[in-house]
Amino acid sequence: MNRHSGKICRKSKVKILKIDIMTLFPDMCRAVFNESIIGRAINNGILSVNAVNIRDYTTDKHGNVDDTIYGGGTGMLMTAQPVFDCYKALCKDETKPHVIYLSPQGKVFTQEKARELAKKEHIIFLCGHYEGIDQRVLDKIVDEEISIGDYVLTGGELPALVCIDALARMLDGVLPNEEAYSNDSLYNGLLEEPQYTKPAVWEGVSVPEVLLSGHHANIEKWRKEQQVEVTKRKRPDLFRN
Repeated sequence: MNRHSGKICRKSKVKILKIDIMTLFPDMCRAVFNESIIGRAINNGILSVNAVNIRDYTTDKHGNVDDTIYGGGTGMLMTAQPVFDCYKALCKDETKPHVIYLSPQGKVFTQEKARELAKKEHIIFLCGHYEGIDQRVLDKIVDEEISIGDYVLTGGELPALVCIDALARMLDGVLPNEEAYSNDSLYNGLLEEPQYTKPAVWEGVSVPEVLLSGHHANIEKWRKEQQVEVTKRKRPDLFRN
């Protein structure tokens, strides 16, 4: 994977966001890097994403990265040593990166958080597995915990990839222009209006007449009204806010 230092890319003149994913399953993450918009952003030198295997940093002679839980309980817990040594290896000769632990105990990820993270220079996503990670290393290196919803997954890899996809879209040069993401659902607190393409009539249903009128002011007014109406109907919780 491409590795960069968060410096300015001479060719594109835009800041490169460096992202590292600390994980036990790097291939699971790498499969996503090479596809679609994220893959193009990496190939164009706008984004750097690197999956690092925490197992490579264990000092256990059997290669173990987990152990039983003090006080009893089912399952195993990831130990502090390999996580911390992996983290230190990613911090050499740099100021401290922003470390995010993917956890159901974290604050729910939002579009506003994606905008905030897109301004960072170096982010590390820490992916837990089994019953989680020893709290001592979390207290030492983690800046914030993020959840993608009120449910539990088998690990942090999918949530990390969700976060990366959302924030990468807002980096300069990833999408054609700012309008390509500023009109998305949730960007300004509302859901997107219904959208249509050809043909003008399908299965007896016509595209709203205003969209065929060519009157840009009326179209914009209709879109804003629809955004309010759709948000009120589908996400009353968002509308109240």
